[in-house]
Amino acid sequence: MTKYREIIRMAGFGISVRSISASLECSRNTISEVLRRAATKGFEYPLSANLSEAELGEMLFPERTSEKATHTPDCEQIHKDMGKSGVTLSLLWNEYCIECSTISKIPLSYSQYCRLYRKYAHTTKATMHISRKPVEQLEVDWAGQTATIIDNVTGEIIPVYVFVAVLSSSGYAYVEAFLSQEQESWITAHAHAFRFFGGVSRIVVPDNL
Repeated sequence: MTKYREIIRMAGFGISVRSISASLECSRNTISEVLRRAATKGFEYPLSANLSEAELGEMLFPERTSEKATHTPDCEQIHKDMGKSGVTLSLLWNEYCIECSTISKIPLSYSQYCRLYRKYAHTTKATMHISRKPVEQLEVDWAGQTATIIDNVTGEIIPVYVFVAVLSSSGYAYVEAFLSQEQESWITAHAHAFRFFGGVSRIVVPDNL
Protein backbone atom coordinates (compact mmCIF):
# COMPACT_ATOMS: atom_id res chain seq x y z
CA MET A 1 0.00 0.00 0.00
CA THR A 2 1.28 3.48 -0.88
CA LYS A 3 2.31 5.48 2.21
CA TYR A 4 0.77 8.82 1.25
CA ARG A 5 1.35 10.48 4.63
CA GLU A 6 5.02 9.52 4.72
CA ILE A 7 5.59 10.73 1.15
CA ILE A 8 4.13 14.13 2.01
CA ARG A 9 6.10 14.27 5.29
CA MET A 10 9.43 13.46 3.63
CA ALA A 11 8.79 15.92 0.83
CA GLY A 12 7.99 18.56 3.47
CA PHE A 13 11.53 18.12 4.79
CA GLY A 14 12.95 18.79 1.34
CA ILE A 15 13.88 15.16 0.58
CA SER A 16 14.13 14.45 -3.15
CA VAL A 17 11.73 12.20 -5.05
CA ARG A 18 14.60 9.82 -5.81
CA SER A 19 15.47 9.47 -2.11
CA ILE A 20 11.82 9.02 -1.10
CA SER A 21 11.49 6.34 -3.77
CA ALA A 22 14.51 4.44 -2.43
CA SER A 23 13.37 4.77 1.18
CA LEU A 24 9.74 3.71 0.67
CA GLU A 25 10.39 1.27 -2.20
CA CYS A 26 7.86 3.08 -4.34
CA SER A 27 8.22 4.22 -7.95
CA ARG A 28 9.22 7.80 -8.61
CA ASN A 29 6.24 8.24 -10.93
CA THR A 30 3.86 7.29 -8.11
CA ILE A 31 5.56 9.65 -5.67
CA SER A 32 5.50 12.51 -8.16
CA GLU A 33 1.79 11.93 -8.80
CA VAL A 34 1.02 11.82 -5.05
CA LEU A 35 2.87 15.10 -4.49
CA ARG A 36 1.21 16.71 -7.50
CA ARG A 37 -2.25 15.78 -6.27
CA ALA A 38 -1.38 16.78 -2.70
CA ALA A 39 -0.37 20.25 -3.94
CA THR A 40 -3.61 20.52 -5.93
CA LYS A 41 -5.67 19.57 -2.85
CA GLY A 42 -3.65 21.89 -0.58
CA PHE A 43 -2.19 19.10 1.58
CA GLU A 44 1.06 20.09 3.26
CA TYR A 45 3.13 18.68 6.10
CA PRO A 46 2.21 18.48 8.93
CA LEU A 47 -1.08 16.77 8.11
CA SER A 48 -4.01 16.55 10.50
CA ALA A 49 -3.66 13.62 12.91
CA ASN A 50 -7.39 12.92 12.45
CA LEU A 51 -6.86 12.11 8.77
CA SER A 52 -6.27 8.37 8.30
CA GLU A 53 -4.09 6.86 5.59
CA ALA A 54 -7.17 5.40 3.86
CA GLU A 55 -9.04 8.70 3.95
CA LEU A 56 -6.00 10.51 2.59
CA GLY A 57 -5.75 8.02 -0.28
CA GLU A 58 -9.44 8.43 -1.10
CA MET A 59 -9.07 12.21 -1.20
CA LEU A 60 -5.97 12.09 -3.40
CA PHE A 61 -7.28 9.35 -5.74
CA PRO A 62 -11.12 9.43 -5.64
CA GLU A 63 -11.35 7.48 -8.92
CA ARG A 64 -9.77 4.45 -7.24
CA THR A 65 -12.52 4.49 -4.63
CA SER A 66 -15.05 4.39 -7.45
CA GLU A 67 -13.28 1.41 -8.99
CA LYS A 68 -13.43 -0.47 -5.67
CA ALA A 69 -17.21 -0.05 -5.66
CA THR A 70 -17.46 -2.34 -8.68
CA HIS A 71 -17.59 -6.09 -8.33
CA THR A 72 -15.14 -8.07 -10.47
CA PRO A 73 -16.71 -11.30 -11.78
CA ASP A 74 -15.00 -14.66 -11.33
CA CYS A 75 -13.77 -15.46 -14.86
CA GLU A 76 -12.76 -18.99 -13.94
CA GLN A 77 -16.30 -19.73 -12.76
CA ILE A 78 -17.74 -18.06 -15.86
CA HIS A 79 -15.64 -20.39 -18.00
CA LYS A 80 -16.89 -23.45 -16.12
CA ASP A 81 -20.51 -22.31 -16.41
CA MET A 82 -20.11 -21.69 -20.15
CA GLY A 83 -19.52 -25.42 -20.57
CA LYS A 84 -23.05 -26.18 -19.35
CA SER A 85 -25.95 -26.75 -21.73
CA GLY A 86 -27.97 -23.63 -22.56
CA VAL A 87 -25.66 -21.21 -20.75
CA THR A 88 -24.72 -17.93 -22.49
CA LEU A 89 -22.65 -14.91 -21.47
CA SER A 90 -25.83 -12.83 -21.48
CA LEU A 91 -27.46 -15.19 -18.97
CA LEU A 92 -24.38 -15.22 -16.72
CA TRP A 93 -24.16 -11.41 -16.86
CA ASN A 94 -27.77 -11.08 -15.69
CA GLU A 95 -27.02 -13.41 -12.76
CA TYR A 96 -23.89 -11.36 -12.01
CA CYS A 97 -25.96 -8.14 -11.93
CA ILE A 98 -28.36 -9.73 -9.43
CA GLU A 99 -25.40 -10.80 -7.30
CA CYS A 100 -24.03 -7.23 -7.36
CA SER A 101 -27.35 -5.80 -6.20
CA THR A 102 -27.41 -8.15 -3.20
CA ILE A 103 -23.94 -7.04 -2.05
CA SER A 104 -24.42 -3.35 -2.94
CA LYS A 105 -21.74 -3.34 -5.62
CA ILE A 106 -21.72 -1.68 -9.04
CA PRO A 107 -21.81 -4.27 -11.87
CA LEU A 108 -19.74 -4.01 -15.02
CA SER A 109 -21.62 -3.25 -18.22
CA TYR A 110 -22.35 -6.20 -20.49
CA SER A 111 -19.62 -5.15 -22.94
CA GLN A 112 -17.07 -4.79 -20.11
CA TYR A 113 -18.14 -8.18 -18.72
CA CYS A 114 -17.65 -9.89 -22.10
CA ARG A 115 -14.35 -8.11 -22.71
CA LEU A 116 -13.03 -9.21 -19.30
CA TYR A 117 -13.98 -12.84 -19.91
CA ARG A 118 -12.56 -12.92 -23.44
CA LYS A 119 -9.30 -11.46 -22.17
CA TYR A 120 -9.18 -14.19 -19.51
CA ALA A 121 -9.89 -16.91 -22.07
CA HIS A 122 -7.22 -15.52 -24.40
CA THR A 123 -4.45 -14.95 -21.84
CA THR A 124 -4.98 -18.28 -20.06
CA LYS A 125 -5.58 -20.18 -23.32
CA ALA A 126 -8.71 -21.55 -21.66
CA THR A 127 -10.45 -24.34 -23.51
CA MET A 128 -13.74 -26.14 -22.97
CA HIS A 129 -14.38 -29.82 -23.33
CA ILE A 130 -17.88 -30.10 -24.73
CA SER A 131 -19.49 -33.46 -24.03
CA ARG A 132 -21.87 -34.75 -26.69
CA LYS A 133 -24.50 -37.41 -26.15
CA PRO A 134 -24.58 -40.09 -28.88
CA VAL A 135 -26.86 -39.13 -31.83
CA GLU A 136 -28.21 -36.10 -29.91
CA GLN A 137 -26.75 -33.55 -32.32
CA LEU A 138 -26.23 -33.50 -36.09
CA GLU A 139 -24.07 -30.85 -37.76
CA VAL A 140 -24.97 -30.02 -41.36
CA ASP A 141 -23.52 -27.82 -44.08
CA TRP A 142 -22.57 -27.52 -47.72
CA ALA A 143 -18.90 -28.36 -48.15
CA GLY A 144 -16.63 -25.41 -48.90
CA GLN A 145 -15.48 -26.77 -52.26
CA THR A 146 -17.65 -28.02 -55.11
CA ALA A 147 -17.14 -31.30 -56.95
CA THR A 148 -17.84 -32.09 -60.60
CA ILE A 149 -19.59 -34.74 -62.63
CA ILE A 150 -19.31 -35.41 -66.37
CA ASP A 151 -22.36 -35.74 -68.62
CA ASN A 152 -21.77 -39.14 -70.29
CA VAL A 153 -23.61 -37.98 -73.41
CA THR A 154 -22.27 -34.48 -74.04
CA GLY A 155 -19.05 -34.70 -72.04
CA GLU A 156 -20.00 -31.48 -70.24
CA ILE A 157 -18.34 -30.94 -66.84
CA ILE A 158 -21.06 -30.01 -64.36
CA PRO A 159 -20.36 -28.56 -60.88
CA VAL A 160 -22.15 -30.22 -57.95
CA TYR A 161 -22.59 -29.09 -54.37
CA VAL A 162 -21.64 -31.48 -51.60
CA PHE A 163 -23.94 -31.77 -48.57
CA VAL A 164 -22.29 -33.08 -45.39
CA ALA A 165 -24.04 -34.25 -42.21
CA VAL A 166 -21.95 -35.37 -39.22
CA LEU A 167 -23.05 -36.78 -35.86
CA SER A 168 -21.21 -34.62 -33.32
CA SER A 169 -20.48 -37.39 -30.84
CA SER A 170 -19.12 -40.10 -33.13
CA GLY A 171 -18.09 -38.14 -36.21
CA TYR A 172 -20.11 -40.59 -38.34
CA ALA A 173 -20.92 -38.76 -41.59
CA TYR A 174 -23.32 -38.79 -44.52
CA VAL A 175 -22.29 -37.09 -47.79
CA GLU A 176 -24.34 -36.47 -50.94
CA ALA A 177 -23.87 -34.29 -54.02
CA PHE A 178 -26.61 -32.06 -55.51
CA LEU A 179 -26.91 -29.94 -58.62
CA SER A 180 -28.01 -26.89 -56.61
CA GLN A 181 -28.11 -25.47 -53.08
CA GLU A 182 -31.77 -24.54 -53.34
CA GLN A 183 -34.25 -25.26 -50.57
CA GLU A 184 -35.57 -28.42 -52.24
CA SER A 185 -32.03 -29.88 -52.35
CA TRP A 186 -31.42 -28.84 -48.73
CA ILE A 187 -34.59 -30.57 -47.48
CA THR A 188 -34.00 -33.66 -49.61
CA ALA A 189 -30.45 -33.93 -48.27
CA HIS A 190 -31.74 -33.93 -44.69
CA ALA A 191 -34.38 -36.57 -45.44
CA HIS A 192 -31.75 -38.82 -47.03
CA ALA A 193 -29.34 -38.27 -44.14
CA PHE A 194 -31.94 -39.17 -41.50
CA ARG A 195 -32.88 -42.27 -43.49
CA PHE A 196 -29.19 -43.21 -43.70
CA PHE A 197 -28.66 -42.77 -39.93
CA GLY A 198 -31.88 -44.58 -39.13
CA GLY A 199 -33.45 -41.81 -37.08
CA VAL A 200 -33.69 -38.06 -36.38
CA SER A 201 -31.32 -36.28 -34.00
CA ARG A 202 -32.78 -34.07 -31.28
CA ILE A 203 -30.70 -31.08 -32.46
CA VAL A 204 -29.67 -30.08 -35.98
CA VAL A 205 -26.89 -27.49 -36.14
CA PRO A 206 -26.35 -25.76 -39.50
CA ASP A 207 -23.16 -23.83 -40.07
CA ASN A 208 -23.00 -20.29 -41.49
CA LEU A 209 -24.74 -21.14 -44.77
